[in-house]
Amino acid sequence: MEKINTQRFLVQDAVKLANEPTFDDLGATKKELKEELKDIRKKLGEFQDTLYAHGKYGVLVCLQGMDTAGKDSLVREVFKDFNVRGVVVHSFKVPTSLERKHDYLWRHYIALPERGKFSVFNRTHYENVLVTKVHPEYILGESLPGVESVADIDAEFWEKRYQQINEFEQHVAENGTIIFKFFLNLSKDQQRHRLLRRIELKQKNWKFSPGDLAERKLWEKYQECYEEAINKTSTEHAPWYVIPADSKKGARVIVAAIMLEALKKYKDIEEPELDDEIKANLEIFKQELEKES
Repeated sequence: MEKINTQRFLVQDAVKLANEPTFDDLGATKKELKEELKDIRKKLGEFQDTLYAHGKYGVLVCLQGMDTAGKDSLVREVFKDFNVRGVVVHSFKVPTSLERKHDYLWRHYIALPERGKFSVFNRTHYENVLVTKVHPEYILGESLPGVESVADIDAEFWEKRYQQINEFEQHVAENGTIIFKFFLNLSKDQQRHRLLRRIELKQKNWKFSPGDLAERKLWEKYQECYEEAINKTSTEHAPWYVIPADSKKGARVIVAAIMLEALKKYKDIEEPELDDEIKANLEIFKQELEKES
């Protein structure tokens, strides 16, 4: 299979989603993609062990995409070789009554990764400039000062949210969180195909909701909101990657490769050295244990 040029998925200039590819199998067969992912995720799992021992960084992986974009299966396959205690997945749903008593970033802040661990946000703090922008009436449930009706939610409101999100990410990045943000770029036709599978296959029926069809009718509006959010918030410390998602296997390999390549650049992440005194006495400790047998 072809060598993966991860930089071509990185958002560096203003992006137009309509011009971005939705399919990329990296010129490989399904078997080759499976083997490539197996190799990369093993290395990621080994990196996580070192990350935990080092204990100074956490890794935040943000996944966004339209319904059926493949977020759940990507999490399952990419993180399969991790120590289960080394990765925590958060799937953010409609805010609870407790969460609504705090600012919109609160529930995301408390879910950030501990040092030495990965956190995966399956849907993220960006829902607050995506689904709420498509459905601004949802904002009214936040009980914000000065927001009494949808008419109060203007362009300045959204600009402030983009700024707040950028500042949130900059703050956590400066305090040891390595951030990855992936938009799984799915075609409308492929979403139709995957929704039909949810209806046709009994074992997938549980995934289907009539609400999926209602949201599908707002496809263009969602694309506009995703495009603006990506362009407003792709920064050096928290860049966006637009990942072709029509091929689930291809998307998984691309995401895994991007993470591995970026994480390998952190040369300071290594297992700590033993204290000199302990190291000097390792043979004595070994002999003590061997005597027990």
